[in-house]
Amino acid sequence: MGLLGTFEPDTLYEGDACALLKKLPAGSVDLIVTDPPFAIDFTAQRLNYNRTGGNVIEGYREIPAAEYGKFTRRWIKQATRALSPSGSMYVFSGWNRLRDILEGIDAAGLVTINHLIWKYQFGVFTKNKYVTSHYHILFVVKDRKRYTFNKLDHYPEDVWVINREYWKGKKKTPTKLPKELVQKIIRYSSNPGDLVLDPFLGSGTVAVVARNECRHFLGFEVVPEYVSFARDALRAGRT
Repeated sequence: MGLLGTFEPDTLYEGDACALLKKLPAGSVDLIVTDPPFAIDFTAQRLNYNRTGGNVIEGYREIPAAEYGKFTRRWIKQATRALSPSGSMYVFSGWNRLRDILEGIDAAGLVTINHLIWKYQFGVFTKNKYVTSHYHILFVVKDRKRYTFNKLDHYPEDVWVINREYWKGKKKTPTKLPKELVQKIIRYSSNPGDLVLDPFLGSGTVAVVARNECRHFLGFEVVPEYVSFARDALRAGRT
Protein backbone atom coordinates (compact mmCIF):
# COMPACT_ATOMS: atom_id res chain seq x y z
CA MET A 1 0.00 0.00 0.00
CA GLY A 2 1.46 3.39 -0.98
CA LEU A 3 0.99 6.88 0.36
CA LEU A 4 -2.44 7.71 1.73
CA GLY A 5 -2.66 11.39 1.02
CA THR A 6 -0.11 12.87 3.43
CA PHE A 7 -0.03 9.71 5.56
CA GLU A 8 2.06 6.60 5.28
CA PRO A 9 0.18 3.46 6.36
CA ASP A 10 1.64 1.49 9.27
CA THR A 11 2.75 4.72 10.95
CA LEU A 12 1.85 6.58 14.13
CA TYR A 13 1.39 10.36 14.02
CA GLU A 14 1.49 13.01 16.72
CA GLY A 15 -1.25 15.65 16.62
CA ASP A 16 -4.87 16.58 17.25
CA ALA A 17 -7.27 13.86 16.11
CA CYS A 18 -9.78 16.22 14.44
CA ALA A 19 -7.08 18.07 12.49
CA LEU A 20 -5.40 14.86 11.32
CA LEU A 21 -8.70 13.19 10.39
CA LYS A 22 -9.47 16.15 8.10
CA LYS A 23 -6.30 15.39 6.12
CA LEU A 24 -7.19 11.76 5.44
CA PRO A 25 -8.60 11.03 1.96
CA ALA A 26 -12.35 10.41 2.00
CA GLY A 27 -13.28 6.73 2.04
CA SER A 28 -9.74 5.54 2.80
CA VAL A 29 -10.19 3.66 6.10
CA ASP A 30 -11.84 0.25 6.50
CA LEU A 31 -12.19 0.13 10.29
CA ILE A 32 -11.87 2.64 13.13
CA VAL A 33 -11.44 1.37 16.69
CA THR A 34 -11.06 4.06 19.32
CA ASP A 35 -11.35 4.93 22.99
CA PRO A 36 -11.71 8.75 23.09
CA PRO A 37 -11.51 10.91 26.22
CA PHE A 38 -14.60 10.59 28.44
CA ALA A 39 -14.77 14.11 29.96
CA ILE A 40 -14.81 12.77 33.52
CA ASP A 41 -11.94 14.81 34.98
CA PHE A 42 -9.78 11.69 34.83
CA THR A 43 -6.64 11.74 36.99
CA ALA A 44 -3.85 9.65 35.52
CA GLN A 45 -1.98 9.23 38.79
CA ARG A 46 -4.87 7.79 40.81
CA LEU A 47 -3.65 4.75 42.72
CA ASN A 48 -6.48 2.48 41.70
CA TYR A 49 -6.41 -0.60 39.48
CA ASN A 50 -3.46 -2.02 41.47
CA ARG A 51 -0.91 0.29 39.88
CA THR A 52 1.88 2.50 41.20
CA GLY A 53 1.34 6.15 40.34
CA GLY A 54 5.00 6.69 39.47
CA ASN A 55 4.76 4.12 36.66
CA VAL A 56 1.93 5.98 34.91
CA ILE A 57 3.12 8.18 32.05
CA GLU A 58 2.02 11.79 32.51
CA GLY A 59 0.36 13.93 29.83
CA TYR A 60 -3.21 12.62 29.64
CA ARG A 61 -5.43 15.36 28.18
CA GLU A 62 -9.09 15.48 29.14
CA ILE A 63 -11.87 17.33 27.31
CA PRO A 64 -13.85 19.84 29.44
CA ALA A 65 -17.42 18.65 29.94
CA ALA A 66 -18.86 21.85 28.46
CA GLU A 67 -16.97 21.24 25.21
CA TYR A 68 -17.49 17.49 24.94
CA GLY A 69 -20.59 17.51 22.74
CA LYS A 70 -19.01 19.80 20.14
CA PHE A 71 -15.70 17.92 20.30
CA THR A 72 -17.48 14.59 19.78
CA ARG A 73 -19.53 15.77 16.80
CA ARG A 74 -16.40 17.22 15.18
CA TRP A 75 -14.27 14.11 15.33
CA ILE A 76 -17.08 11.68 14.47
CA LYS A 77 -17.98 13.79 11.42
CA GLN A 78 -14.41 13.62 10.15
CA ALA A 79 -14.07 9.92 11.02
CA THR A 80 -17.22 9.19 9.02
CA ARG A 81 -15.83 11.04 6.02
CA ALA A 82 -12.62 8.97 6.23
CA LEU A 83 -14.46 5.63 6.40
CA SER A 84 -14.86 3.62 3.22
CA PRO A 85 -18.43 3.06 1.93
CA SER A 86 -18.36 -0.36 3.59
CA GLY A 87 -16.42 0.85 6.64
CA SER A 88 -17.19 0.28 10.32
CA MET A 89 -16.34 2.04 13.56
CA TYR A 90 -16.24 0.92 17.21
CA VAL A 91 -16.38 3.74 19.77
CA PHE A 92 -15.82 3.17 23.50
CA SER A 93 -17.73 5.29 26.00
CA GLY A 94 -18.52 5.49 29.67
CA TRP A 95 -22.15 5.93 30.70
CA ASN A 96 -21.74 9.59 31.69
CA ARG A 97 -21.07 10.94 28.15
CA LEU A 98 -22.82 8.22 26.18
CA ARG A 99 -25.55 10.63 25.04
CA ASP A 100 -22.95 12.84 23.32
CA ILE A 101 -21.49 9.86 21.47
CA LEU A 102 -24.93 8.69 20.32
CA GLU A 103 -25.86 12.21 19.18
CA GLY A 104 -22.57 12.50 17.28
CA ILE A 105 -23.23 9.18 15.55
CA ASP A 106 -26.72 10.28 14.53
CA ALA A 107 -25.50 13.70 13.33
CA ALA A 108 -22.90 12.03 11.10
CA GLY A 109 -25.53 9.76 9.52
CA LEU A 110 -23.99 6.54 10.78
CA VAL A 111 -26.06 3.42 11.42
CA THR A 112 -25.81 1.68 14.80
CA ILE A 113 -25.57 -2.09 14.34
CA ASN A 114 -24.95 -3.07 17.97
CA HIS A 115 -24.59 -1.48 21.37
CA LEU A 116 -22.04 -3.77 23.01
CA ILE A 117 -21.19 -3.98 26.70
CA TRP A 118 -17.64 -4.72 27.86
CA LYS A 119 -17.80 -6.12 31.40
CA TYR A 120 -14.45 -6.10 33.22
CA GLN A 121 -13.51 -7.66 36.54
CA PHE A 122 -14.04 -4.71 38.89
CA GLY A 123 -14.39 -0.93 39.07
CA VAL A 124 -13.39 1.78 41.52
CA PHE A 125 -14.88 1.28 44.99
CA THR A 126 -17.91 3.45 45.81
CA LYS A 127 -19.86 4.11 49.03
CA ASN A 128 -23.16 5.64 47.90
CA LYS A 129 -23.80 4.13 44.46
CA TYR A 130 -23.26 0.96 42.44
CA VAL A 131 -19.70 0.28 41.29
CA THR A 132 -19.30 0.91 37.57
CA SER A 133 -17.70 -2.20 36.04
CA HIS A 134 -18.49 -1.91 32.35
CA TYR A 135 -17.98 0.26 29.27
CA HIS A 136 -20.20 0.80 26.27
CA ILE A 137 -18.96 0.01 22.75
CA LEU A 138 -20.95 1.42 19.82
CA PHE A 139 -20.60 -0.63 16.63
CA VAL A 140 -21.63 1.64 13.74
CA VAL A 141 -21.39 1.55 9.94
CA LYS A 142 -21.95 3.80 6.93
CA ASP A 143 -24.21 1.35 5.07
CA ARG A 144 -26.39 -1.16 6.95
CA LYS A 145 -26.39 -3.45 3.88
CA ARG A 146 -22.67 -3.32 3.18
CA TYR A 147 -20.10 -3.85 5.93
CA THR A 148 -17.66 -6.51 7.11
CA PHE A 149 -18.85 -8.94 9.76
CA ASN A 150 -16.95 -12.21 10.02
CA LYS A 151 -19.17 -14.42 12.15
CA LEU A 152 -16.42 -16.12 14.12
CA ASP A 153 -18.78 -17.68 16.67
CA HIS A 154 -22.06 -19.47 16.09
CA TYR A 155 -23.86 -17.33 18.69
CA PRO A 156 -21.98 -14.03 19.12
CA GLU A 157 -23.49 -12.09 22.01
CA ASP A 158 -23.37 -8.36 22.71
CA VAL A 159 -21.98 -8.60 26.25
CA TRP A 160 -18.24 -9.34 26.42
CA VAL A 161 -16.64 -10.37 29.71
CA ILE A 162 -12.95 -9.57 29.27
CA ASN A 163 -10.61 -8.71 32.12
CA ARG A 164 -8.42 -5.64 32.24
CA GLU A 165 -4.70 -6.19 31.81
CA TYR A 166 -2.21 -5.07 34.46
CA TRP A 167 1.47 -4.32 33.97
CA LYS A 168 2.82 -4.38 37.50
CA GLY A 169 6.18 -2.65 37.85
CA LYS A 170 6.17 -1.37 34.23
CA LYS A 171 5.65 2.01 32.64
CA LYS A 172 2.16 2.41 31.19
CA THR A 173 -0.34 4.91 29.90
CA PRO A 174 -3.24 5.63 32.30
CA THR A 175 -5.83 3.86 30.13
CA LYS A 176 -5.30 0.68 28.11
CA LEU A 177 -7.64 -1.60 26.18
CA PRO A 178 -7.03 -5.34 26.61
CA LYS A 179 -5.41 -7.07 23.65
CA GLU A 180 -8.16 -9.74 23.66
CA LEU A 181 -10.87 -7.10 23.31
CA VAL A 182 -9.20 -5.27 20.41
CA GLN A 183 -8.32 -8.53 18.70
CA LYS A 184 -11.94 -9.64 18.82
CA ILE A 185 -13.15 -6.41 17.20
CA ILE A 186 -10.51 -6.49 14.46
CA ARG A 187 -11.19 -10.13 13.60
CA TYR A 188 -14.95 -9.63 13.43
CA SER A 189 -14.98 -6.38 11.45
CA SER A 190 -11.98 -6.38 9.14
CA ASN A 191 -9.97 -8.64 6.87
CA PRO A 192 -6.22 -9.09 6.27
CA GLY A 193 -4.89 -6.15 4.27
CA ASP A 194 -7.55 -3.72 5.53
CA LEU A 195 -6.60 -0.36 7.02
CA VAL A 196 -7.41 0.08 10.73
CA LEU A 197 -7.28 3.53 12.35
CA ASP A 198 -7.24 4.67 15.97
CA PRO A 199 -7.43 8.50 16.15
CA PHE A 200 -6.98 8.46 19.96
CA LEU A 201 -4.08 6.03 20.09
CA GLY A 202 -3.10 6.04 23.77
CA SER A 203 -0.88 3.04 24.50
CA GLY A 204 -0.98 1.81 20.89
CA THR A 205 -2.85 -1.45 21.46
CA VAL A 206 -5.02 -1.05 18.34
CA ALA A 207 -1.95 -0.49 16.14
CA VAL A 208 -0.03 -3.43 17.60
CA VAL A 209 -2.96 -5.85 17.35
CA ALA A 210 -3.81 -4.69 13.81
CA ARG A 211 -0.22 -5.30 12.72
CA ASN A 212 -0.19 -8.72 14.39
CA GLU A 213 -3.46 -9.60 12.61
CA CYS A 214 -1.98 -8.70 9.18
CA ARG A 215 -3.90 -5.44 8.85
CA HIS A 216 -2.44 -2.07 7.98
CA PHE A 217 -2.75 0.57 10.69
CA LEU A 218 -2.71 4.29 11.33
CA GLY A 219 -2.63 5.94 14.74
CA PHE A 220 -3.07 9.54 15.89
CA GLU A 221 -2.20 10.79 19.38
CA VAL A 222 -1.85 14.31 20.78
CA VAL A 223 0.47 13.40 23.70
CA PRO A 224 4.10 13.05 22.53
CA GLU A 225 5.02 10.66 25.36
CA TYR A 226 2.21 8.29 24.38
CA VAL A 227 3.32 8.30 20.73
CA SER A 228 6.82 7.30 21.82
CA PHE A 229 5.40 4.62 24.11
CA ALA A 230 3.26 3.19 21.28
CA ARG A 231 6.17 3.20 18.83
CA ASP A 232 8.25 1.30 21.37
CA ALA A 233 5.40 -1.19 21.79
CA LEU A 234 5.32 -1.75 18.03
CA ARG A 235 9.06 -2.31 17.89
CA ALA A 236 8.87 -4.75 20.80
CA GLY A 237 5.80 -6.49 19.41
CA ARG A 238 3.97 -6.11 22.71
CA THR A 239 0.56 -4.66 23.63
